Amino acid sequence: MADKQRVCIIGSGNWGSAIAKIVGANAAKLNNFEDRVTMYVYEETINGKKLTEIINETHENVKYLPGHKLPPNVIAVPDVVKAAEDADILIFVIPHQFINKICSTLLGKIKPTAVGLSLVKGFDKKEGGGIELISHIITKQLHIPVSVLMGANLASEVAEEMFCETTIGCKDKNMASILRDIIQTPYFRVVVVEDVDSVECCGALKNIVACAAGFVDGLGLGDNTKAAVIRLGLMEMIKFVDVFFPGGKLSTFFESCGVADLITTCYGGRNRKVSEAFVKTGKTIEELEKEMLNGQKLQGPFTAEEVNYMLKAKDMERRFPLFTAVHRICTGEIKPAELIEYIRYHPEHISRSNFIRKMFIK
Repeated sequence: MADKQRVCIIGSGNWGSAIAKIVGANAAKLNNFEDRVTMYVYEETINGKKLTEIINETHENVKYLPGHKLPPNVIAVPDVVKAAEDADILIFVIPHQFINKICSTLLGKIKPTAVGLSLVKGFDKKEGGGIELISHIITKQLHIPVSVLMGANLASEVAEEMFCETTIGCKDKNMASILRDIIQTPYFRVVVVEDVDSVECCGALKNIVACAAGFVDGLGLGDNTKAAVIRLGLMEMIKFVDVFFPGGKLSTFFESCGVADLITTCYGGRNRKVSEAFVKTGKTIEELEKEMLNGQKLQGPFTAEEVNYMLKAKDMERRFPLFTAVHRICTGEIKPAELIEYIRYHPEHISRSNFIRKMFIK
């Protein structure tokens, strides 16, 4: 790699723009990074003007992060190949539904020595009934190593510079320090762990639980029920990783990517908000996404569908009743009120997981 690292941010939604604010400021002041940071922006027209032009002239993403100034060294680029071609570090911050298209566009057009950092929360379906982690897809398609960043990081609060923590999953200790440098600030504390798959799974699975929390809010069932849903959701997250991505550490679930992100999303995230409206209005998820999210994508229902695809293929739906119920509610197979019947007699084997026993009894 070059002495000075060049950084490209692929994505410019509210979370991508919030990260660009941090990365741009760090790149400008740290000697081991190139000052100029490119940010791939899907071109849109806002009041007759291109969004990239607005960002580059006003240093503000007026659509997805209005009211917050981006550092002037963050340059919006409408062509993802041009944005990424010279980058040493590619930070992926796009809805997971678009990752395959982006990777196919970039194939053979990035530095062979580049590394990736995925902030993408979700899975992708694999033929034969499985699911694939987004970091694995990027690695397989672009032939680069990919680390992940997940945490209790609501974009609006990060942009406001309210203190929070995040987790980077990275197996390369040298790269871990570089990624920490470009991301960490006094208000954005980074903890690095080697348990990459568990970190990434937490970031995806918590969105399913947040949908369940939103259904509870929409039904007016109160804080006790919501707490039960969050706890059972965490247990299913732990069990899911133990079954499908074994070898992780229980301690990872107590980092920001785990329980903290779960709590934050179940109280303040878009999945909770839209799921509550789903119950109260009777509108479809698709209708509410268009009405409430200003062009952003809802990840919970998509992730629930992908997880259910895997559980159904493995005949494991009964072992994950909360995940299964959320999927069936989102697709209209059952009513939101039936969520409680699914979790009322939650299988005890989850709370007695060998994984949990192994980690606590040493």
